[in-house]
Amino acid sequence: MEERPTLTQINKISGKNDDFRERLINILKTELVSEVSTYQKNLSLGKYIECAENVHKLKHKIGILGLEKSYEVAVLFEEDLKKSNLKNKKAFDDILKSMLEFTAQL
Repeated sequence: MEERPTLTQINKISGKNDDFRERLINILKTELVSEVSTYQKNLSLGKYIECAENVHKLKHKIGILGLEKSYEVAVLFEEDLKKSNLKNKKAFDDILKSMLEFTAQL
């Protein structure tokens, strides 16, 4: 069974404060779209070191959405990018797609 994003971490962080929860979700949604766009741009330009930095930032979003196995893939992909190795690109892109689809529905 494939891993799916959840709001469990956000719910823990925000406790019973619904306004704070909504602010966290809105920040997550905005930053995720922006960071994915930057990652894709750097990837298309072959800027793999910058891309590794983008993946590093995206790992935090992966973690906050409770994607533990996906986080491990991101760690590997970040290291691969530093060596201009794209072997985990498809797996990472699939993770981003699932995160974007999930957050778009929030």
